[in-house]
Amino acid sequence: MNAFESTRRDFLRQASLTGLAASALGTPWQQLLASEQHADKKHGAKKLPMPVGKAEHCIMIWLGGGSCHIDTWDPKRKGDPKAKKAGSYYDSIPTAIKGTEVCEHLSKCAPILDRFNIVRSVHHEVIDEHAAATNRMHTGRPTTGTITYPSVGSVVAHQRGSASEHAPAYVLIGYPNVTRGPGFLGSQAGYIYLTDTSAGPSGFTRSSRVNQSRQDRRERLLTKMRAEFRQKSVGGQTIQDYDQSVAEALRLSGPEFMKVFQLDNEKSDLRNSYGGEFGQRCLLSRRLIQSGVRFIEVSHNLNFVNGTGWDTHNDGQLNQHLLIKELDSALSTLVLDLEKNKLLDKTLIVVASEFGRPAKFDSGGGRGHQSKAFSVVLAGGGLQNGKTIGVTNELGEAIVSRPVSVPDLHATIYASLGIDPSEELFAGDRPVPITDMGDPVRELFS
Repeated sequence: MNAFESTRRDFLRQASLTGLAASALGTPWQQLLASEQHADKKHGAKKLPMPVGKAEHCIMIWLGGGSCHIDTWDPKRKGDPKAKKAGSYYDSIPTAIKGTEVCEHLSKCAPILDRFNIVRSVHHEVIDEHAAATNRMHTGRPTTGTITYPSVGSVVAHQRGSASEHAPAYVLIGYPNVTRGPGFLGSQAGYIYLTDTSAGPSGFTRSSRVNQSRQDRRERLLTKMRAEFRQKSVGGQTIQDYDQSVAEALRLSGPEFMKVFQLDNEKSDLRNSYGGEFGQRCLLSRRLIQSGVRFIEVSHNLNFVNGTGWDTHNDGQLNQHLLIKELDSALSTLVLDLEKNKLLDKTLIVVASEFGRPAKFDSGGGRGHQSKAFSVVLAGGGLQNGKTIGVTNELGEAIVSRPVSVPDLHATIYASLGIDPSEELFAGDRPVPITDMGDPVRELFS
């Protein structure tokens, strides 16, 4: 880094500090954030080196809709929607982490929680827009009309690549969306997606009527046509991206990768332990890790088991326990299965959602949205597990200590995978830091 870049970065950091100082007369939460997050950034303070983790893979379990933290990982006093008494919907139970309790429906995760870390003080400012909050949690930055930022999965794919020549770097088990995409990194950092665990990605299996000889002739013709097009057109980035996608599909359509989807080869007891549709996605994730996939996102509850998914307004609250129990079975089995296969220390599991939910109940007995304090869970990954990071107030509506921003969360994920979160990527000629000044949760590293 040259002197100009160093000066520019110092200036931006100092500007951030100035902005926080200007809001010192604001809420106590703002004052807390300023004092804790920036205490080590005073003028002349020595910058701490970035931790370097040991993880080789990451599985992100996405609870789309906004899971309620006080009904799962950060239980509070019991509430009552009929009496309009704010609080948790369920009783809490003790866990393997002394002093840490979770919802009663996380009964399978509770006794093995020493393999987990709960970060209870994640926050951002996007409240009512699910799409914008989902984008924030995936890219670590606000939505902007000038640049499309890459998702955390795409950054990992770009920085680390696949761990095998027979596997892609990034697989999305769920519906495709731009927030999961590569942004300015381009198609090489994109994902392969599927929604059916019983078969490989759509389009990877060649028709039985097309033999290898016929496929080779098709490819030679298409290669010639694309080369001629690129000679006549200016730029040709779209064709280049398409070529790369086709080449990747052909590389992965062979038996080495496609056999990963043969879940019937697993023992029936293990498959049953994982549970239904979502559980089978988690089982497939373990098999994908073994094949060499670097980053996997698994969407939970694509078919709205409780009627509304994790967006528990109104009656969605009544059957929220079905979602929690399904998550509990699949997540606990995944952790123990990875551990049995000696993969848990090499695989970081992240359980995240776009935001949390307030303690007060709405008129229909459900809950609204809350982004100023919610929980994200990390497991395995070679971290110093068995810790609970951050404290929220008596109703989980405000952070009391150790706030963790979304850039901090992303920096933790990257650092665990041996990626320097302060490194710069390039959108054309424009340098873009991997995180927006994120600092890893250092307590989780040895």
